[in-house]
Amino acid sequence: MIHPLADVQTRHIGPGTNIWQFCVVLQGARIGADCNLCAHVLVENDVLVGDRVTIKSGVQLWDGVTVEDDVFIGPNVTFTNDLVPRSKRYPESFARTVIHKGASIGANATIVAGHSIGAHALIGAGSVVTKNIPPNTVWYGNPAVQKGFVTNDGILLDMNKQDKNGTTYTLD
Repeated sequence: MIHPLADVQTRHIGPGTNIWQFCVVLQGARIGADCNLCAHVLVENDVLVGDRVTIKSGVQLWDGVTVEDDVFIGPNVTFTNDLVPRSKRYPESFARTVIHKGASIGANATIVAGHSIGAHALIGAGSVVTKNIPPNTVWYGNPAVQKGFVTNDGILLDMNKQDKNGTTYTLD
């Protein structure tokens, strides 16, 4: 379903994907199946979005961003793609940013260009990510620092890989 008030220029949209009002999706973008792009999302040309991805309102995916399957991107998450931006001066290529399978990014986080967020990692609301984030880790703050671990099923663990009941987990 593409809302009639959305501007969707690409033909590369998987089945079951919803694109809501006031979204702009440029011609070169590729959007997978069963995704949900909430109102006011912008997707540039050199962007790949996998299957079952949720992108909440106010997110812009700039050239160079790849979002793998089953990712959650909270409202107003900010991605950058140019490490030295200047008005009317563009790099030969934009920095690549990859959000790996099953990762979640909380509202208003900022992801600095050229970094990856590992599979199933969790980035807390308002965090500023300035480095690569390993899989199954929890990060928050400005700059974001590791505060724990998270299982593929979303169980939060402390730095000793224990849940709130004291059960220790082994992560893949």
